[in-house]
Amino acid sequence: MTSRTDTQLPDGQLPPDPDIDANDPERIDRPVHLRWRYLGVVALGGAIGTAARDGLSTAFPAQQEVSWAIFWINIAGALLLGVLLEHLAHRGRDEGRRRTLRLLLGTGVLGGFTTYSTLATSTAVLFLAGRGLAGTGYALLTVLAGAIATGSGLAIAGLVRPNGATS
Repeated sequence: MTSRTDTQLPDGQLPPDPDIDANDPERIDRPVHLRWRYLGVVALGGAIGTAARDGLSTAFPAQQEVSWAIFWINIAGALLLGVLLEHLAHRGRDEGRRRTLRLLLGTGVLGGFTTYSTLATSTAVLFLAGRGLAGTGYALLTVLAGAIATGSGLAIAGLVRPNGATS
């Protein structure tokens, strides 16, 4: 019988919540998103990503209610997220440095860099300006291009998998 403080799980078993690191010696039965150290990592990354997005969107302002800078930011962010997640997935379990990198770069930096709320706002502005077809096209193009970019990022990272990485 195992005690509640036993942090090792039998091979092949996952913790009930995948955001709980079963092998963390300082483990508290709280998900990652409720731990201060991980919240700080995500906040730091989010500040960096948001600043980068703001700089680019200021340098390349919207044209006729459409921010093409935001469009390309979202596509680049989706591509980079695909590369990052595929790269980390083939280097081992989502724990320790890999988890911290995923939270810092993926959730934080790229989460702050991309902005689908601005996509929604731009789409609404186009509709309110009587340009419903343009709004629909912009929204569909962004979502489809983002999905293709993410898939491309996964494929690119899969092609350049380092020696010794799992498949």
